[in-house]
Amino acid sequence: MKNLKTMGIIATNKNQNILFYNSNNSIGKQCLAYTEDSKNDVLTIDVSKTKVADTQWVEICDKLNLKLEDLVNKEHPNFSNNFDKSTSLSSNDWLKVIQNNPEVIVTPILVVGETFYKIETPSNVRTYLSTTSEGIDEKKHI
Repeated sequence: MKNLKTMGIIATNKNQNILFYNSNNSIGKQCLAYTEDSKNDVLTIDVSKTKVADTQWVEICDKLNLKLEDLVNKEHPNFSNNFDKSTSLSSNDWLKVIQNNPEVIVTPILVVGETFYKIETPSNVRTYLSTTSEGIDEKKHI
């Protein structure tokens, strides 16, 4: 009998990339451009328009070896106007912050196959994908 891996909430596929991003910021738009240039299919999830389930955020953090609070930009006005940077919240409270203010998510998240990446700069996307984006114009997607 084969050793079966535990199935996650987020359906992963070696032929499809997933990008969790915010279309209201330039980093998200640039990351979207890079993933659209991928040779694989891309499922894009714009967190400013689509609510991501709490269990999916927990899985993302688990795969990235992060705490939920690590997904939050504590300097974003929507966070800093309501909380202090050193605020200690429960996991459920961090999920509420993310759900009610998706713009505070610090970076896009890219899923390639079964591997999750926190994207610090848009050009990092090229590193993780098989792309044809040698001459992509980042300014075009801002």
